[in-house]
Amino acid sequence: MVKDPVCGMMVKEEEAVAKSEYKGKAYYFCSNHCKMEFDKNPEKYVRDEMGHGHHEHENHGCC
Repeated sequence: MVKDPVCGMMVKEEEAVAKSEYKGKAYYFCSNHCKMEFDKNPEKYVRDEMGHGHHEHENHGCC
């Protein structure tokens, strides 16, 4: 399982609703909404995933 970088929900790669690639890495999403948020500004979520910056679970109505 992997973590949806937008909302933090755990997602099975094979069951993910959506997927994006950024800088050679695949990111999986629980909803198309989370994918669209990621695609608008992937650096925001990649930075958060790496522990640079602060990202709290946001309710996007997806999970």
